[in-house]
Amino acid sequence: MQSRQPVARKEKDMKTKQKDHILFDAAGNVYSFLSMGMILCVFAFILIVTLYYGWDVLSLHFLTSEPNPSALDAASGGILTPMLGTFLLTITGIVIAFPFALATSIYLCFYTKKGLYQSLVKGAVDILAGIPTIVIALFALAIFTLPQMGFLSVMIEGVEGANRAYGRSFLVCGITMAIMVLPFVIKSMEEALRAVPASYIDASLALGASKWRTIHKVVLLAAREGLITGVILGMGRIIGDTAIVWLTLGGSIRMTGNQPWYAPSNWMSTLRNGGSTLTTYIYYTSPAGEGNQFDVAFGASIVLIGIILLLNIAAAAIGKAGVGNERS
Repeated sequence: MQSRQPVARKEKDMKTKQKDHILFDAAGNVYSFLSMGMILCVFAFILIVTLYYGWDVLSLHFLTSEPNPSALDAASGGILTPMLGTFLLTITGIVIAFPFALATSIYLCFYTKKGLYQSLVKGAVDILAGIPTIVIALFALAIFTLPQMGFLSVMIEGVEGANRAYGRSFLVCGITMAIMVLPFVIKSMEEALRAVPASYIDASLALGASKWRTIHKVVLLAAREGLITGVILGMGRIIGDTAIVWLTLGGSIRMTGNQPWYAPSNWMSTLRNGGSTLTTYIYYTSPAGEGNQFDVAFGASIVLIGIILLLNIAAAAIGKAGVGNERS
């Protein structure tokens, strides 16, 4: 009888723990389902409101004509130059950020050792990721208005005693955007490089390849889907930013510089001068900015949301393609 009591108690405790685990699992599933549903509802609400107010504005003319500084919706033109400015700024920023992000992630994964220096580099990346974009924009404005930086924008003329650069251009804004997205792209690329199986690296080194050749020919190819995903996510952050564009690109809703801005001979002038993106155009045309074109602002918002959705779909497709290649 005495030997059976401990066994019975153990069985009772096991059943109690199983019930607790079942309750915890059920509570976790319900919480996850409610959280997912809440996020979907918020997204759906934003999308429905945006479509409701902005759908009637969308047209071929709206997408292919330049904006006009008019308070009337019919005479406000379209979003051609803000759209092109968005793409131009995004490409400029990600092209500048990509080599630095890739080099830093390779260094952190394969060359640095655990210690003070590695902690300092990772700490600097984390701190840079947490700095508000408005602070980065102010820093850029202070640096790029120095006369020595005039080659990135234009020098201020016609103002007595003002020996300073204008400090607002696609080049200046692109460099600032690259600084802003750098930590996020580094983190994403670092995760992609660390996900490469160690057997790939060991096999390459065993065949006599050098460390750099292994990284160049094996690791980067194996992690290419993750690297591309990091680039796409960085582009999404550039497209959605407003503070940096507002301070480092200027307040014009059209392309400035030599006209026509799209002529090959004027490309450098376009890069060294200001313009607008979809985010700043939305601000300009909304009641919160200098305009009062509610429907036009929502129409541009639909286009902006569509671009961001396409980037996320592309990132998801690349991720699935990478998983499929690994399984095959």
